[in-house]
Amino acid sequence: MPGCFKKTLFALASLVSFVSFILIVVAMGTPKWMTGKILCKTGADLVNATDPELIKFIGEIYYGLFRGGKIRQCGLGGRRSKFTIFPHMVKNLNTGLHVMIIIFLCVAIFFSLVSFGFCILNAIKVPYRAINGPAGACLWNFLAGGFVVLAVTSFMAAVKLHHLTERIANFQENVFRFVILEEHFEDCFWICVASATAHAVNLLLIGISEIHFPKIKTKTEEVNVTAEDIMY
Repeated sequence: MPGCFKKTLFALASLVSFVSFILIVVAMGTPKWMTGKILCKTGADLVNATDPELIKFIGEIYYGLFRGGKIRQCGLGGRRSKFTIFPHMVKNLNTGLHVMIIIFLCVAIFFSLVSFGFCILNAIKVPYRAINGPAGACLWNFLAGGFVVLAVTSFMAAVKLHHLTERIANFQENVFRFVILEEHFEDCFWICVASATAHAVNLLLIGISEIHFPKIKTKTEEVNVTAEDIMY
C-alpha cells in the first residue's frame, strides 16, 4: 500500500486530471474562442465615411470550433446572424487544420481520462508493473497536456497565419466585404491553456511523490541491568 503522503498526492493528481477533462469538454462545446470587431469596408467606402461615422459600419463577431455569430453593421443598423462551421463553412477555411484542432482535443480528452484512472490506481495500491506506476501516470499526463498544446498552437496558427476570423466574417458575403479591426482570444481558448497547465502541475505532483524523504529514527535508551535488579 502507498504511504499517506503518496496517496494524497495521487488523489490530488487524479482530481486535477478529471478537472482537465471537464475543461476541455466545456471549451469544445462553447462558441466563444475568439471575438472581434469587423468593419464593413464596402459600405464605408460607398459613403466615404470618416472617423465619427465609421461607428455605423463596425460590427462584432464571435466563434468557436463548431458555431458562432456576428452583427453586421453596414450603415442600416445591426443585423444579427448565427452560423455553424460544419458542414458548409469548413470548406472555405483551412479544413485540415480545423479538423486537426478538434482531433487533438479529442485525443487530449481520452488521455486525460486515462491519466485519471492511473492516478486513482496509484492512490489505491502500488502497481507491480512499472508502466502502471508513476512512470505511466507521467506518460499519460505528458501526452494529454501535449495534445492540448498542439490544439492551442494550431488554433493560433489558424487565426494569425490563415486569417480565420476574416474568412468566417466574409462567408457567403457576395456584396459586402468585411475587414478585421480587432480580435481577442476568449475564455474557451484560455480554458484549454489552463487544461495544459493542469497536466504540467500533475507532472510536478507525481515527481514530488517519488521523492524519498529520510525517516526520523528515535533513539532508544539503553537499559542497564545490574545484579541487584536480577535478584528482585
